[in-house]
Amino acid sequence: MPSPLIRPDLVLSSGGPFVAAAALTQRDARETASHSHARGQLMGALSGLVSVGVNRQQWVVPAIHAIWIPPHYEHSVRSHGPFSGWSVFVTEARCVTLPREPRAIRTSPLLREAVKRAATWPGAELDTQQARIAEVILDEVAASTPESLGLPTPEDERLAKITNAMLTDLSDSRRLEEWAVWAGLSPRTMSRKFVAETGLSFAQWRQQARLLRALELVADGVGVTTIALELGYDNVSAFINMFKRATGITPGRYMAVKAGLDSEVHDS
Repeated sequence: MPSPLIRPDLVLSSGGPFVAAAALTQRDARETASHSHARGQLMGALSGLVSVGVNRQQWVVPAIHAIWIPPHYEHSVRSHGPFSGWSVFVTEARCVTLPREPRAIRTSPLLREAVKRAATWPGAELDTQQARIAEVILDEVAASTPESLGLPTPEDERLAKITNAMLTDLSDSRRLEEWAVWAGLSPRTMSRKFVAETGLSFAQWRQQARLLRALELVADGVGVTTIALELGYDNVSAFINMFKRATGITPGRYMAVKAGLDSEVHDS
């Protein structure tokens, strides 16, 4: 049972400050079973990587990103090895202007600095200066745009059999037609059901699965060549191009940004 990230009353109660925050750095992996609470939660990573299960999806939260979970959404949390991160809890009344659905976002330096300050507060009612900083956090969440860091899970048993096998070995490059035969489906049925149940085509789902695994491996410091081979890419350039299209930066630049955030953690 992991130790509480923040005082339980600041998560479960509608009273107290309308924004409460906490930061955590630990060497051991952290896992929290599925749960929900009345406050909305913004969960961010400074270093390492966290997976959040919510709404029949697995969301990956790599460094410089965060996930917004509205009030009362069931969710589970698992870190991949050592990590540093933070969470902000927002009273339900103040979530009215915030996104109604879970979303992953890329955090701005302004948001990270505001959260860092909020994490030092004692959990009492906010003074005027603190309230202004808390409003900045809410404004940043309200203005955020979604990032594609989720992986929807199909309900159909045959599709789930395929996705589970793919997640076990993402270097397996069998074509849709081959997977369909393996699972006892016609290619047309498999293609149609994939879109209907996940909102993604088969090719899009596999690329998303590879991207999320790549983010985990990059966060762990694994070399680009090793990652490309593990994910089934023909060459390193193809992997780098995919990563840049999806994230806007190369794996090397991503690691440089992450290293800068690591320095912030150690210096603070």
